[in-house]
Amino acid sequence: MIHPEYQRRAYLQAMGIDVWLPRDADEPEDSAADTVLADNLGWDELKLCVSECTRCGLSTSRTQTVFGVGNKNATWMIIGEAPGAEEDRCGEPFIGRAGHMLDEMLRAVGQDRKSVFIANILKCRPPNNRDPKPNEALKCRDYLDRQIALVRPSIILAVGKFAAQKLLGSDDAFEQMRGQARDINGIPLVVTYHPANLLRSPSQKRKSWSDLCLAQGLVAAAVE
Repeated sequence: MIHPEYQRRAYLQAMGIDVWLPRDADEPEDSAADTVLADNLGWDELKLCVSECTRCGLSTSRTQTVFGVGNKNATWMIIGEAPGAEEDRCGEPFIGRAGHMLDEMLRAVGQDRKSVFIANILKCRPPNNRDPKPNEALKCRDYLDRQIALVRPSIILAVGKFAAQKLLGSDDAFEQMRGQARDINGIPLVVTYHPANLLRSPSQKRKSWSDLCLAQGLVAAAVE
């Protein structure tokens, strides 16, 4: 059952009427039927559950959900913030210029899109690429947790401040989270710059390379 407020927004948008909400507007409460726990779902069931998700208002504005791509038994798992406009159209995370930059980062450590698993904190694009709301990240979290549990990676690379803060449950500044191994459910986690940030600030690439080397070292240590 879809919450009536979500239906109202969907109808208005289908009619070409913009739906304006206050920046800090709370999402309506979900009914129990809106929330299917992902704890025990397999890959196919999880992907279907995400594709039909109506847990938050992003379900009324998305083109499609962006589940994640890559090797389901990957050693490396890359986690970003949320889909952008191109990702929303294509249903794949990290495409376009930022995606090409991520590809370069992966090649630097001997990986590529087929060898890693790539996902986002949010499975739907926030309108106009605005910052995700805490409520949206919370309602998407068990989907991501289940993906992590299914992949069982040796390393998680959190790209960007938002992804790092949400994964670690921290309000620390970005630079404070970098440069050291963190832990999430027993899996080492390394924080690095978002590829889009590296495009805007190429001078940060040296720091990003340091982060990638740290992650690569943790993977090597886990194999030994």
